Amino acid sequence: MRLRLVGIVALLLLMGPAKAVSNSQMVQDDESEDVIITVDSTNLRFSPDSVTVSEGETVRFFWSGQLLPHNAVEANGLFDSGDPERDVDYSFTFEVGMNGTYDFECEPHADFGMVGQIVVEPVQVEDLNQSNGTDDSNLTEMKDESLTFVSIIGTVWVLALAAYTRQVGGPHRGPRSGF
Repeated sequence: MRLRLVGIVALLLLMGPAKAVSNSQMVQDDESEDVIITVDSTNLRFSPDSVTVSEGETVRFFWSGQLLPHNAVEANGLFDSGDPERDVDYSFTFEVGMNGTYDFECEPHADFGMVGQIVVEPVQVEDLNQSNGTDDSNLTEMKDESLTFVSIIGTVWVLALAAYTRQVGGPHRGPRSGF
Protein backbone atom coordinates (compact mmCIF):
# COMPACT_ATOMS: atom_id res chain seq x y z
CA MET A 1 0.00 0.00 0.00
CA ARG A 2 2.75 2.42 0.97
CA LEU A 3 4.73 1.60 -2.20
CA ARG A 4 1.66 2.25 -4.36
CA LEU A 5 1.08 5.60 -2.62
CA VAL A 6 4.70 6.66 -3.11
CA GLY A 7 4.41 5.73 -6.81
CA ILE A 8 1.30 7.87 -7.24
CA VAL A 9 2.95 10.85 -5.54
CA ALA A 10 6.08 10.46 -7.70
CA LEU A 11 3.94 10.29 -10.85
CA LEU A 12 2.07 13.48 -9.91
CA LEU A 13 5.35 15.27 -9.19
CA LEU A 14 6.72 14.27 -12.59
CA MET A 15 3.57 15.33 -14.45
CA GLY A 16 3.30 18.78 -12.83
CA PRO A 17 6.53 20.39 -14.07
CA ALA A 18 5.97 19.09 -17.62
CA LYS A 19 2.78 21.12 -17.82
CA ALA A 20 4.58 24.26 -16.61
CA VAL A 21 7.31 23.85 -19.25
CA SER A 22 4.81 23.44 -22.07
CA ASN A 23 2.99 26.62 -21.00
CA SER A 24 6.18 28.68 -21.01
CA GLN A 25 7.06 27.32 -24.44
CA MET A 26 3.62 28.30 -25.65
CA VAL A 27 4.22 31.90 -24.52
CA GLN A 28 7.62 31.98 -26.27
CA ASP A 29 6.19 30.60 -29.53
CA ASP A 30 3.72 33.46 -29.72
CA GLU A 31 5.86 35.66 -31.98
CA SER A 32 4.71 37.78 -34.86
CA GLU A 33 5.57 36.72 -38.40
CA ASP A 34 7.83 38.67 -40.74
CA VAL A 35 6.35 41.09 -43.24
CA ILE A 36 7.44 39.85 -46.67
CA ILE A 37 8.13 42.12 -49.64
CA THR A 38 8.55 40.44 -53.01
CA VAL A 39 9.05 41.62 -56.59
CA ASP A 40 6.39 42.07 -59.26
CA SER A 41 8.81 41.64 -62.15
CA THR A 42 6.21 42.27 -64.85
CA ASN A 43 5.72 45.85 -63.63
CA LEU A 44 9.15 46.36 -62.00
CA ARG A 45 7.56 47.03 -58.63
CA PHE A 46 7.94 45.83 -55.06
CA SER A 47 4.92 43.95 -53.82
CA PRO A 48 3.60 45.40 -51.63
CA ASP A 49 5.34 48.70 -52.23
CA SER A 50 4.25 50.14 -48.88
CA VAL A 51 4.01 48.37 -45.53
CA THR A 52 3.41 49.39 -41.94
CA VAL A 53 5.11 47.53 -39.10
CA SER A 54 5.76 48.11 -35.41
CA GLU A 55 9.13 48.52 -33.74
CA GLY A 56 10.61 45.11 -33.08
CA GLU A 57 9.13 43.57 -36.22
CA THR A 58 11.09 42.21 -39.17
CA VAL A 59 10.70 43.00 -42.86
CA ARG A 60 11.90 40.27 -45.20
CA PHE A 61 12.80 40.95 -48.83
CA PHE A 62 12.39 37.68 -50.69
CA TRP A 63 12.38 36.74 -54.36
CA SER A 64 13.79 33.95 -56.46
CA GLY A 65 14.11 33.03 -60.12
CA GLN A 66 13.73 36.61 -61.36
CA LEU A 67 14.69 37.39 -64.95
CA LEU A 68 16.32 40.67 -63.88
CA PRO A 69 18.47 41.17 -60.75
CA HIS A 70 17.01 43.35 -57.97
CA ASN A 71 17.98 44.64 -54.55
CA ALA A 72 16.43 46.72 -51.77
CA VAL A 73 18.41 49.68 -50.42
CA GLU A 74 17.11 52.19 -47.87
CA ALA A 75 17.65 55.84 -48.93
CA ASN A 76 19.94 56.63 -45.96
CA GLY A 77 21.73 53.27 -45.96
CA LEU A 78 19.95 51.84 -42.93
CA PHE A 79 19.48 48.52 -44.71
CA ASP A 80 20.87 47.12 -47.93
CA SER A 81 20.15 43.67 -49.34
CA GLY A 82 23.44 43.77 -51.27
CA ASP A 83 24.22 43.71 -54.94
CA PRO A 84 21.27 43.21 -57.29
CA GLU A 85 20.53 39.49 -57.62
CA ARG A 86 17.87 37.22 -59.11
CA ASP A 87 17.49 35.37 -55.79
CA VAL A 88 17.32 37.42 -52.57
CA ASP A 89 16.40 36.46 -49.01
CA TYR A 90 17.26 39.44 -46.80
CA SER A 91 15.69 40.43 -43.48
CA PHE A 92 15.90 43.60 -41.42
CA THR A 93 14.48 44.06 -37.92
CA PHE A 94 13.36 47.52 -36.82
CA GLU A 95 14.45 47.74 -33.20
CA VAL A 96 12.66 49.72 -30.51
CA GLY A 97 13.37 53.41 -31.04
CA MET A 98 13.49 53.12 -34.85
CA ASN A 99 9.98 54.40 -35.51
CA GLY A 100 9.63 56.55 -38.62
CA THR A 101 9.25 56.32 -42.37
CA TYR A 102 11.88 54.60 -44.49
CA ASP A 103 12.03 54.87 -48.28
CA PHE A 104 13.84 52.16 -50.23
CA GLU A 105 14.53 51.36 -53.87
CA CYS A 106 15.85 48.79 -56.27
CA GLU A 107 19.05 50.49 -57.46
CA PRO A 108 18.96 49.28 -61.08
CA HIS A 109 15.24 50.04 -61.49
CA ALA A 110 14.58 53.11 -59.30
CA ASP A 111 14.20 55.30 -62.39
CA PHE A 112 11.42 52.95 -63.54
CA GLY A 113 9.53 53.50 -60.27
CA MET A 114 10.71 50.43 -58.36
CA VAL A 115 10.58 52.12 -54.97
CA GLY A 116 8.89 51.38 -51.70
CA GLN A 117 8.19 52.66 -48.23
CA ILE A 118 8.16 51.14 -44.76
CA VAL A 119 6.33 52.95 -41.96
CA VAL A 120 7.51 51.86 -38.52
CA GLU A 121 5.08 52.69 -35.74
CA PRO A 122 6.28 53.11 -32.16
CA VAL A 123 5.58 50.16 -29.95
CA GLN A 124 3.46 50.68 -26.85
CA VAL A 125 4.67 49.48 -23.45
CA GLU A 126 1.84 46.90 -23.41
CA ASP A 127 2.96 45.58 -26.82
CA LEU A 128 6.53 45.21 -25.53
CA ASN A 129 5.34 43.21 -22.54
CA GLN A 130 3.31 40.91 -24.77
CA SER A 131 6.17 40.31 -27.22
CA ASN A 132 8.51 39.52 -24.32
CA GLY A 133 6.00 37.11 -22.82
CA THR A 134 5.50 39.27 -19.73
CA ASP A 135 1.94 40.34 -20.38
CA ASP A 136 0.05 40.64 -17.10
CA SER A 137 -2.63 38.20 -18.27
CA ASN A 138 0.05 35.59 -19.06
CA LEU A 139 1.59 36.10 -15.63
CA THR A 140 -1.80 35.76 -13.99
CA GLU A 141 -2.49 32.52 -15.87
CA MET A 142 0.91 31.13 -14.88
CA LYS A 143 0.39 32.10 -11.23
CA ASP A 144 -3.05 30.48 -11.21
CA GLU A 145 -1.67 27.27 -12.70
CA SER A 146 1.20 27.26 -10.19
CA LEU A 147 -1.24 27.67 -7.33
CA THR A 148 -3.38 24.85 -8.69
CA PHE A 149 -0.32 22.63 -8.91
CA VAL A 150 0.69 23.50 -5.33
CA SER A 151 -2.86 22.78 -4.13
CA ILE A 152 -2.88 19.37 -5.80
CA ILE A 153 0.51 18.45 -4.33
CA GLY A 154 -0.60 19.65 -0.89
CA THR A 155 -3.77 17.57 -1.09
CA VAL A 156 -1.83 14.48 -2.16
CA TRP A 157 0.60 14.90 0.75
CA VAL A 158 -2.24 15.29 3.25
CA LEU A 159 -3.94 12.16 1.88
CA ALA A 160 -0.64 10.26 1.94
CA LEU A 161 -0.01 11.30 5.54
CA ALA A 162 -3.54 10.30 6.53
CA ALA A 163 -3.16 6.90 4.86
CA TYR A 164 0.19 6.34 6.51
CA THR A 165 -1.12 7.36 9.93
CA ARG A 166 -4.09 5.02 9.54
CA GLN A 167 -1.87 2.13 8.44
CA VAL A 168 0.69 2.57 11.21
CA GLY A 169 -1.89 3.44 13.79
CA GLY A 170 -2.48 6.67 15.53
CA PRO A 171 -2.32 7.63 19.15
CA HIS A 172 -5.95 6.57 19.75
CA ARG A 173 -6.62 3.12 18.46
CA GLY A 174 -9.92 1.67 19.45
CA PRO A 175 -12.68 3.21 21.52
CA ARG A 176 -11.86 6.23 23.61
CA SER A 177 -11.83 5.93 27.30
CA GLY A 178 -12.60 8.93 29.26
CA PHE A 179 -14.84 10.84 31.39
